[in-house]
Amino acid sequence: MERQVLLAVFLSFLVLVLWQRWVGPPPIPTPTDVVGESPADGLGPGVTATPQPLARAQQPAAALEPVAPAVALENFESVVSDGEPREIVVEGEYVRAVFSNRGAKLISWQLKQYDNDAGGPVELIPAEIEPGQAWPFSLGVPSDPQLTARLDEALFRPSASALQLSADAGTLTFDYEDSSGLRARKSFTFQAEVAQPYVIDFDATVTTAAGSVPLTMRWGPALGGIRAAASRFTQQQMPAALLYGRAFEGDLLQEVDMLRARPADLSERSRYEGQFVFAGVDNHYFLAAVLPNDGETRIDYRPVSSVSLEHDLVAFDLTLGPDQAAVRVFLGPKDFDVLAAVHPDLVRAVDFGWLSALVVPLHRTLKWINGFVGNYGWSIVLLTVLINIVIFPLRHKSVVSMRKMQELAPEMKAIQARYAHLKATDPAKQKMQQETMELYKKHGANPVSGCLPMLLTMPILFAMFRLLSAAVEIRGAPFTLWVTDLSVHDPLYVTPLLMSASMFVQQRLQPSAADPMQQKMMLLMPIVFTFMFLWAPSGLVLYWLTSNLFGIGQQLTTNRIIGPPKIHQVRPPAEGKAKPALAEKTVDVEPTDHSQSKEKAGGATIGGERKTVEATDHARFDAPDRVDPSLHGLDPQKKRGRSAKRGRRSRRK
Repeated sequence: MERQVLLAVFLSFLVLVLWQRWVGPPPIPTPTDVVGESPADGLGPGVTATPQPLARAQQPAAALEPVAPAVALENFESVVSDGEPREIVVEGEYVRAVFSNRGAKLISWQLKQYDNDAGGPVELIPAEIEPGQAWPFSLGVPSDPQLTARLDEALFRPSASALQLSADAGTLTFDYEDSSGLRARKSFTFQAEVAQPYVIDFDATVTTAAGSVPLTMRWGPALGGIRAAASRFTQQQMPAALLYGRAFEGDLLQEVDMLRARPADLSERSRYEGQFVFAGVDNHYFLAAVLPNDGETRIDYRPVSSVSLEHDLVAFDLTLGPDQAAVRVFLGPKDFDVLAAVHPDLVRAVDFGWLSALVVPLHRTLKWINGFVGNYGWSIVLLTVLINIVIFPLRHKSVVSMRKMQELAPEMKAIQARYAHLKATDPAKQKMQQETMELYKKHGANPVSGCLPMLLTMPILFAMFRLLSAAVEIRGAPFTLWVTDLSVHDPLYVTPLLMSASMFVQQRLQPSAADPMQQKMMLLMPIVFTFMFLWAPSGLVLYWLTSNLFGIGQQLTTNRIIGPPKIHQVRPPAEGKAKPALAEKTVDVEPTDHSQSKEKAGGATIGGERKTVEATDHARFDAPDRVDPSLHGLDPQKKRGRSAKRGRRSRRK
């Protein structure tokens, strides 16, 4: 029990450390459930006088130059364009997208399967972007800022006024041409909704009278979906730059193992060149990623300050090919199955932390159960029961071991009492450990086995914490009655209190610790966990509560099987105390008659002769009031014989 309690204290301290690491102030509420965009320093990567090849630079991108005013368009006559600004709506079962013909840019992307705080669909593109900012799918020409401005302000002609998505793929194209020889086309192909509803295949071509021009696809910091009513127990992940693939380090192309950079980290390095599987921006639950075609490309990240939020956002510019730009864009939830359908490596964007090897199987099992149940709350309950059934044999063995330790407690106390007077450095102290281990071996007790269930339960607890905090499936998932969102804390704090009560009952059923201090520490554990779980995601509290209830049922069953404890009797006190090892004592006794000689503990001198007795002979010193006649040179049998002879002589006389 001592080791188990120490382990519990250590794990509780670990929980507190992780709590301090992850718990932060709640996100600042915003008018809508999106992350808005604010002014940046420019439109794209550094502008040069002439086109330059991709540079394998390690330093941040240069400051962006202001673009020329849009009035430059008035100098050219439109050949292929639209007459007036308008919006084109693309809608299906999963998304509702809105494009503007001015610049052929995406101005709205709503996820119809995910609700915001107001009950409407989550909007991943902010409602307003201040002047000077790049909308998603904007095009930039690094070598010609005036041409960039013309592309932003041009009224492209759409191929349709609206597009309804269905089981088949749909395409929306935008064309523009003017008298200067500028020709531009943007093509957006939406995949079949059943397979990949959050994917757009984007193509762009821009040519002038002089030929084709190098392009960049500009993506502003438009990524929302952070809920204002987030749990205080978990800190919502702020937008971060993502990169996975191979990037140049100097002249060497090296593997990049899931780069995740916060806005503050971009000051050290913001430009990457190489062969990327995907790159983009994500937040806690949603992802905006581009999957370039084969070949080398370059991406420039930049932090963008926000007016409504205390933290910075992230924007990026992706350099495209000189003749044609073709990339696949994912804009949706970080759902394992959805991401894997787009690309197997895209699931790496889901950050489950260092316990991913344990979280991923739990996540897949939870989704599998929910496929039958249809409620993630009850799915968590069934998953918890399944986990406890798997570790049932270990828990049973632990309870049996703890019961044996409880039965042996009196004998263990007796052993400790016999050696309590010895110093810790005394070699004889080792015999106490030997006797204790012999006692364990004799009765088949193992104090370590009581810790095995805890060693399994605590990692599962942390894995469930990561799962329920990061899985987008749990976001907004209701359970029953007042628990309407399993990803946030219980608004009435009912489940944490029930969890505390269940922990208290479970501890009362378990064999009690022999040490009063340990008993007090165990009684404090429910109180500590209650305060820790008040702001925990209600799904996590539901897991712990269900695990406790299952443990109570198992404890009652085990107690009925093994019966009441059989307390072993303590060794009789006549055995006395153990004596220090290798200790000697000598006592001088005056040369008197043997009947008057005095006996001292440790040794005696008979007739002026000194005799030494070692303290290792415990049989002679277990009872100090007993006298060993052999120390006086007398045999007890002979002494009784002489006394009998004297008695017979007296009677004859």
